[in-house]
Amino acid sequence: MEAPAKRKKLKSTVLFPTLIVALIVAGVTALTVGAVPVTVREVAAAIWELILDLLGISYTTDLEPVKKDILLELRMPRVVLAAAVGSSLAAAGAVFQGLFRNPMADAYVIGVSSGAALGAVAAMLVGLPIAIWGGIGAVPLFAFAGGTATLLLVYQLARVGQEVPVMPLLLAGIALSAFLSALVSLLTYFADEKLHQVVFWTMGGLGGATWTKVKIMIPYALLGFGCVYLFYRELNAMLFGEETARHLGINTEKVKKILLAGSSLMVAAAVSTSGIIGFVGLVVPHFIRLLIGPDHRQLLPASAILGAVLLMITDTVGRTIIAPRELPVGIITALLGAPLFIYLLKNRKKWHYFDRTE
Repeated sequence: MEAPAKRKKLKSTVLFPTLIVALIVAGVTALTVGAVPVTVREVAAAIWELILDLLGISYTTDLEPVKKDILLELRMPRVVLAAAVGSSLAAAGAVFQGLFRNPMADAYVIGVSSGAALGAVAAMLVGLPIAIWGGIGAVPLFAFAGGTATLLLVYQLARVGQEVPVMPLLLAGIALSAFLSALVSLLTYFADEKLHQVVFWTMGGLGGATWTKVKIMIPYALLGFGCVYLFYRELNAMLFGEETARHLGINTEKVKKILLAGSSLMVAAAVSTSGIIGFVGLVVPHFIRLLIGPDHRQLLPASAILGAVLLMITDTVGRTIIAPRELPVGIITALLGAPLFIYLLKNRKKWHYFDRTE
């Protein structure tokens, strides 16, 4: 057992620096690539000016005004939002897979995404004002509210006395998700002239990224991640089953509430700003588990970083591959994620990581 432990420690030691480098490279690449090419030096100058501005220090670089506007107002918020959405979906997927002890579980397993989609589509069809609170539009607000309401409803449906068993919770989420998806399809059928807007949103995309969306989403994403990460030990114990976790002195019902709330908060925040982007929360935690095992102390941050890298790369591809048109990032993640998940499915003998936490 000593040799495998050493190998796993070595993997985690190498993995995190590698992920950090990949995150930086993906971010810089996303900022330089586009209809208007930008050099790395110009990216560094824009970032430096932005940092000084946030610190209240007046400083102006020799960067061209057009490139400055492109970087600071278009590409940077989009890159930051892509990183936030990708990390939220991947971390939430890791929590759901561990909580349900199910490798097929992902960030949308309990219907949060379907509820968010229903809220967003309803806001589009009703035609509410573009900005109704804090400068953010009605669509993300209603999407967030729909996702949160769905979580509460699923929890109540699965509740048995003072307990919420995992299997009824999973089944209630699947059933409610199917029902809400049917409602979304029904509303889409009556969308008429707003059909394009509705369909494009449900495909998932970051074309409408702004600093306002970034400022509103990131606090919820950080709050959700903080909630689940504080309980990584309890989540590790629950991999052995709820009965075993109880014998270890863990209040499983309390832990489940916190984990569900935190992970669903991340999903709702992500979906409300980017639409429905699939496979990130399904494939990324799988890949990280195969590399470093099921310990959520390392699994959660590693999944978050790789999710950010993946979505920044796919979004960059989406906005450049058929330029000047834009391909929704949800399509690209599905095209990449589905074959990769099939590969993981064919190698399911390695799924023993749900049975131990060495």
